Amino acid sequence: MHWSVWVISILAFIVAIWFVIDGAAAFITGNYITPKSGEYAGQLGTWSKVVSATGIAPRSGLMRTIFLLYGIFWIAIIVSYLFRLPWAPAAMLIAAIGSLWYLPFGTLLGLIQIVLLIVYRIK
Repeated sequence: MHWSVWVISILAFIVAIWFVIDGAAAFITGNYITPKSGEYAGQLGTWSKVVSATGIAPRSGLMRTIFLLYGIFWIAIIVSYLFRLPWAPAAMLIAAIGSLWYLPFGTLLGLIQIVLLIVYRIK
C-alpha cells in the first residue's frame, strides 16, 4: 500500500476520532471538551464562529449530533478506504472537504488529505 494511503488515513482518523470523543463528551456532560484554565478556559475553538455564522448554535443538540455522526461515518469511510473499496477515495475527499470548517485542526489536516488524495489519484 502506498505511503500516502497511510498518511491520509491517519490524519483522517485523528480528526474523526476527535469528533466522536468531543461529540460524545458534549452529549454526556452537556459541553464539549474545552480548556479548564487559562485565557481560553471554557471557550470553544475558532470553529464555533464558523458554525454560528451558518445559524447553528455551536453548543446545540444539532451540533453535538453533527459532531458525533460525522466522526462515526468518517471512521467507517476510513476503514472502507483502507480496504480499497472503489467508492472510498471519493468519500474520503468529501469527508476531508467537509472538515475544513473545523478550524484550525480540521482545516489543516483536511487540506493535507485533500492534496494527497488528489495527487495520489492522479498517479
